[in-house]
Amino acid sequence: MSVAAGSGRIPLHRVPRLSRPQSRVSSVSADLSLESSYQYAYLVHVGIGGQDFMVLLDTGSSDLWVVSSDCTTEDCDGVRKYSRSPSLSPSDVSFHLNYLMGNVSGTVGSETVTLGDFEVSTQIFAMANETNGLGLHGTGNSGIMGLSFPAEASIADTTGRTVAENLFSAFGDPSSRFFAFKLGRDQASSSFTVGELDPAYANSTDDLALHSVYTSGSSHYDYWKLPLQSLTINGTSFSLSKSHVDGAQAPIAVLDTGTTLVLGPTKDVARFWDSVGGARQTERGWEVPCNRAVIVGVVLGEGASKREYTIDPADIAWKESSVDGEWCLGGLQGNDGVRLQISLVHIAARTGAILRFFTLRCFIVFSADWLLGDTFLRNAYVTHHAATDDQPPRIGLRGLTDPAAALAAFINDRGADPSGPAQVRDHADHSNSLTGGDVCGIATAVGFVAGAVVLVLVFTFTGRRRKY
Repeated sequence: MSVAAGSGRIPLHRVPRLSRPQSRVSSVSADLSLESSYQYAYLVHVGIGGQDFMVLLDTGSSDLWVVSSDCTTEDCDGVRKYSRSPSLSPSDVSFHLNYLMGNVSGTVGSETVTLGDFEVSTQIFAMANETNGLGLHGTGNSGIMGLSFPAEASIADTTGRTVAENLFSAFGDPSSRFFAFKLGRDQASSSFTVGELDPAYANSTDDLALHSVYTSGSSHYDYWKLPLQSLTINGTSFSLSKSHVDGAQAPIAVLDTGTTLVLGPTKDVARFWDSVGGARQTERGWEVPCNRAVIVGVVLGEGASKREYTIDPADIAWKESSVDGEWCLGGLQGNDGVRLQISLVHIAARTGAILRFFTLRCFIVFSADWLLGDTFLRNAYVTHHAATDDQPPRIGLRGLTDPAAALAAFINDRGADPSGPAQVRDHADHSNSLTGGDVCGIATAVGFVAGAVVLVLVFTFTGRRRKY
């Protein structure tokens, strides 16, 4: 395999969804706000086997896949499909991936892949023969390019390296092994680079606060995530509920370009909108008057690198998703549903005529508590750095939203807000909620059958496995 590199600048396009699928949300999900979390997408051009595709830029997953000519599900209609080329090296390895909403299945192969001036001669990717609930035709993208860690790739690392790994390998200087992006507010102002910074937003990494990616005390990195210390509302601290992630001292947030909204625990989100005032909960999710003017801050990181990053009030009262010009979809929505991974290893032993099951090992992982999507990310310039010999993987952030200027522009556009000031309801749930280790302990103590019932109940009320 070889990787050729040229200019690190790669066009990034903000594309609105042209139509909404009829069944975006599973009937078992109560989080209807997820239906609105894909109102627009950030897409890049990628060449696969000499064929050009638009794919979603996704820092919340790790695999590259495109729909193939074998895909006949409704979700695949109207998008460009990959046809097998002479340079394809097929395999009999199957592929399946669950996203926050929807899923994809297919087979794995390797192809020549180009991204801007970069060319990878043998890139592992998946050819999707079935997609469900992803609404690809709405934005016209043919697939997803995941840029998260290989540990979370559905394509095993024994099969090949991820796109991010291959792109980073093009640079001999470890300090150049990063990608950077700015998510624009229109179709022309986004930026995506590999191995270099965009001088419009930063001249060196000294211009950014560099945060070590969170990991639970091991060398295992799964997603680009950071400790989320708190929110602020008009400068007043808004505390958050205790993390479900084992060992985490603060809630953990994943930075995810593949999702439009900020998603968090439903109790915290309900208390947030109660604090903002004037909001209502509908089947679309939380809505707020389009002229409700609040400045929200997100406090990320820990120690000397802890910083507050401002969210533009236009991203809190999201006018692009307004149905009547008066009520806007809230840029922050509740979702408890998809952060739990469960795996059990059992042994069976016979005592006389009775076959007994015992749990030998139990793995339950809460990957994160919050998901910071585009309504947060487009307020910052963001870099993602691979690990080096003396540094863990890191995320660089530079806040780009000035609170006073953003508030003035918001009022000029939306008009004066007649509501009173926000009143922060600062009574977060700091009770000892169950962590993965707690649930495993219960399952192990009560044995397989009763333990399985406990796990099913926890699984039902806290969510199902997902790839961010």
